[in-house]
Amino acid sequence: MVYVESNSRPKYIQVESTLEFSRLVCALERMPRVSFLHEHKGSKVLSVQIDLLKEKPVIYYTPNSDVGHYLCYGFKSGKEYASIVENTNDTSKLYSPIIKIKDLPDILKDGSDEGTKYHPVRLEDMASLAKLSYGLDEVPFPLFTFPHGEKWLMGLFMNFNEDGPSYFLYVQIDEKPKMPFLRYSLNNGKMPEFVDSPEGHGYTYIKIIKLMEMHPLVDHSQLQK
Repeated sequence: MVYVESNSRPKYIQVESTLEFSRLVCALERMPRVSFLHEHKGSKVLSVQIDLLKEKPVIYYTPNSDVGHYLCYGFKSGKEYASIVENTNDTSKLYSPIIKIKDLPDILKDGSDEGTKYHPVRLEDMASLAKLSYGLDEVPFPLFTFPHGEKWLMGLFMNFNEDGPSYFLYVQIDEKPKMPFLRYSLNNGKMPEFVDSPEGHGYTYIKIIKLMEMHPLVDHSQLQK
């Protein structure tokens, strides 16, 4: 039997809902990411790896009991929705293929929170966060948000050097975001605003992903109060 260090196993982090997960794998992507269906802690979940923190895969998941071949994401009357479907006939929607794993190997099972963490860096304002997300990739990085005491933190994960530390660059906000996207323009000088959908020309849209609880891989001891 091969022993696998728990610190190098993946860390599974639950998003708030299937809709949050669908936005993560589908919205604003050049091509929707593949979703994996497997058992996690005795329940079926959909999961996707988003990052690699040193040797630890960072995987986001949502419980799922529906059976189907695709995770479908789209908009109706300006509001987003998600469902599990059997085919991709409706070309107005986005689809994440669901890959069903029968037996998850030990190396892919949930590991420890211990070891390397993301170093938090608090930014001055939401515009700084939006510009940072916009400036590094043609597809802006998702903004993950989660509760911290009576406030919420919203930010992105990145590193500036593959061999260097990884960071959580964030802003603190007063309450849980009610809308799923952040809209920002480099041209009009206005502060970013929360919106329901990525519609309207002349803007950059950044998707927001809400987590069930505080991110376990952010170094809590370094967070500013």
